[in-house]
Amino acid sequence: MTDYRALAEFRYQLRRFDRFSERAARAVGLEPQQHQLLLAVKGMPAGVHATIGLLAERLQVQHHTAVELVDRMQARGLVRRSRAGADRRRVFVHLTRRAEAVLPRLSHTHRTELRSVAPGLRRMLDAFVPGATTARASAIG
Repeated sequence: MTDYRALAEFRYQLRRFDRFSERAARAVGLEPQQHQLLLAVKGMPAGVHATIGLLAERLQVQHHTAVELVDRMQARGLVRRSRAGADRRRVFVHLTRRAEAVLPRLSHTHRTELRSVAPGLRRMLDAFVPGATTARASAIG
């Protein structure tokens, strides 16, 4: 029963943060999925270009859903597409200046919120994987 309680609490804390994120995105005129896509593009590892397939995976949506989302965001001037040099079938997604201007504000707001909820999330994670957060913290620090 304790595992159920801990799992329920962990999911509750995750959902609270997700809800916060949805409201923060809407406050700057973005839909939550649009914010997630901007963050996914910006957060690609060095040397990795954002493709529709990668973005679909990162957002956990179907390929056609990612295409539609990129279409809408391109129409709003938030992203642009480019073709790969040799393989013209591959399409890369890039942030526009407009997106680059809004993303830092949202990221700052999210980091502030994460600092506030981090202790609770750490406790919940440690309930499932004892010592996980201390092992990770010492590996980072």
